Amino acid sequence: MRILVTGSMGYVGPIVVAHLRGRFPDAVLTGFDSGFFADCLTSATGAPEALLDAQQIGDVRDLPCGLLADVDAVVHLAAISNDPMGSRYEAVTEEINATASVRLAAMARDAGVRSFVFASSCSVYGLAEGRARREGDPLNPLTAYARSKIATEEALRRHSLGNLTVTCLRFATACGMSPRLRLDLVLNDFVACALAAGEITVLSDGSPWRPLIEVRDMARAIEWAIGRRPEQGGQVLSVNAGSDDWNLQVRDLAHEAAKAVPGATVSINHAAPPDQRSYRVDFGLFRELAPAHQPLIGPKEAVDGLVNGLGEIGFADRSFREGRQIRLKVLDRLVAAGRLGRDLRWIGSRAAVDRVVPAA
Repeated sequence: MRILVTGSMGYVGPIVVAHLRGRFPDAVLTGFDSGFFADCLTSATGAPEALLDAQQIGDVRDLPCGLLADVDAVVHLAAISNDPMGSRYEAVTEEINATASVRLAAMARDAGVRSFVFASSCSVYGLAEGRARREGDPLNPLTAYARSKIATEEALRRHSLGNLTVTCLRFATACGMSPRLRLDLVLNDFVACALAAGEITVLSDGSPWRPLIEVRDMARAIEWAIGRRPEQGGQVLSVNAGSDDWNLQVRDLAHEAAKAVPGATVSINHAAPPDQRSYRVDFGLFRELAPAHQPLIGPKEAVDGLVNGLGEIGFADRSFREGRQIRLKVLDRLVAAGRLGRDLRWIGSRAAVDRVVPAA
């Protein structure tokens, strides 16, 4: 089996690659990534690309057709990956997250790829009061990031896809340790605050609901999606990926993180205006379709994994919100240094780098 993983050098990508290597040891795994965050390693064990057969550096907007030759499955993670980046680089978010994603799916169809797995997001529900949202419920995307995800889903449903099976996994908010950790995600941020400062600062009033999923459980869902057949949900399937037990309020996440760090306290801004991004999600369809690939990791295990992982690298940075684990800060610095254009394309010599083959 041959699998192409885009976004392989991001936060989720290394976890997915490690999982797929473990599950399919004889598979040919190829990574494709822009390399924006290549040096943002938070691992004491070296570069995770060593598990790939090849890692190609390139812009997903220009992904070459030849890379899809004889590929059985595409796992499409590459994206401008959160709301702050989407707000700062809105037009580019549409180009990369939506236009390039639809182009890639069409290329995969034409190349005879069997399975296309698209990392979508539960953020498409936006502000959703009342009961937990199911896949057929009205959507309310509030940000450029969320709009780009649902635009891709809708375009994939409209396209003629031949024999390509498409699975749009509407992931809950990611969390957990990774070789390229992000600290601009809610639970990860809280654990970092507890470790570095002994106090978790909740910028909202703590009331918004969030569904979460640990990155290793995301990888398990992707494994299922790679093997999904059209009779299991249709040729193009959008499905909420997560667990009902992980629908939690932000204040509950803060207190869960504080419990894992002795002496850590929680400070909540009760005077803050309500956060408009608040939604609970129903994961019943995912339970029905993927009973053997349900999330296994709960909040305590996720927090403990972060505490242990950050401890291994000696994390103690009180100013981490200005650092390399905040993706928007990395992009802004690359643009300010003249290495990236405002269109988030490499400028100069970095643009000529097209392939890195990791050491065995």
